[in-house]
Amino acid sequence: MRIAIVLNSSWNIYNFRRGLIEAFLKEGHTVLAIAPTDKYSEYLQNIGCEFHPVALEKKGSNPLKDLKYMRRLYNTYKKTQPDVVLQFTIKPNIYGTLAASMLNIPVVNNVCGLGTVFLRKQRLSSKVARMLYKFSFRFPKKVFFQNQDDLSLFIAEKYINPRLTDLVPGSGIPLDKFKAGDFNRNNQFTFLLIARLIYDKGILEYIEAVKLLRAQGIDARFQLLGAIEEDANLGVPKKQLDTWIAEGLVEYLGVSDNVQEMIVKADCVVLPSYREGTPRVLLEAASMSKPLIATNVPGCKQTIDNGVNGFLCRLQDAEDFAEKMKKMTLLNDEELMLMGEESRKKAEREFDEKLVVQKYMDTIRHFGNSKKIVLN
Repeated sequence: MRIAIVLNSSWNIYNFRRGLIEAFLKEGHTVLAIAPTDKYSEYLQNIGCEFHPVALEKKGSNPLKDLKYMRRLYNTYKKTQPDVVLQFTIKPNIYGTLAASMLNIPVVNNVCGLGTVFLRKQRLSSKVARMLYKFSFRFPKKVFFQNQDDLSLFIAEKYINPRLTDLVPGSGIPLDKFKAGDFNRNNQFTFLLIARLIYDKGILEYIEAVKLLRAQGIDARFQLLGAIEEDANLGVPKKQLDTWIAEGLVEYLGVSDNVQEMIVKADCVVLPSYREGTPRVLLEAASMSKPLIATNVPGCKQTIDNGVNGFLCRLQDAEDFAEKMKKMTLLNDEELMLMGEESRKKAEREFDEKLVVQKYMDTIRHFGNSKKIVLN
């Protein structure tokens, strides 16, 4: 079969869907990677994919630009004639579904998380996106969700027929790549937050919690790894980040293609996000036997068994977040090591990438006799 995988960046396909690609190639399928061009486009070709560039403006909701994107997808589907198309993230999901429906191609969607669309419901762009979800999701034959909360919300809002839904554990994690190393506690306890620098990831709560811990005399390092995104009111301005760095509140590590190198040096990985699908960074950290702290919100909460492999904190509550971080620093070496070991066990039990691959393999086999299939 000819299987197309469509996302908002080649980087995303290469880093988060490579295991799926390799499984398809191993079974003799042809894989088409469809995304905007970046340096990872060549990497996709090197592992055996056909690459077909389709430009996309990831941010914003310009109707004309979005319609042009849908037209480009339509033309690409028509030209490449895939038997199966796997699409992820909001714009490929919505506009890819509409493009596929015009070609009378069955569709299976993957909702990777709801994020700003459902966190900031009063924004015009959010209202438009929800309307488009409701319209476009009349067409899929199946929809994958990454957590039960998102699935339940779509059913409650009547966006999707419940019979067409299924759950996958995020993108899954390649356990052999993100391995647990020997336990080694830093002399100065080190927290690491890996996220795009947007407010919805809990960046402000992280900084406020750091201030509270500093005031209590907690001797720890607080690191931040992720891309700066100065997007209207959603992203942290670089000037603000520079101020935090100058004040000694946080160590900014920039961006990295090798997050394992950063995770292994941390004692605890945190994510005070407002909402997620299933956060890949927490899966990576869990797989590497790191204790976790995250908010008790959809997406984050299923990665932590509270008090077992980490701690859950309240949403947008810097004091509670600081308390959980303080609690983590007070664990002795054995307690910290055991908590990390529980993270690895949970990753092996619930988030193995093989579980995700199997879901997609089963779906493809189920529809294998159909002339056209699109998995979004």
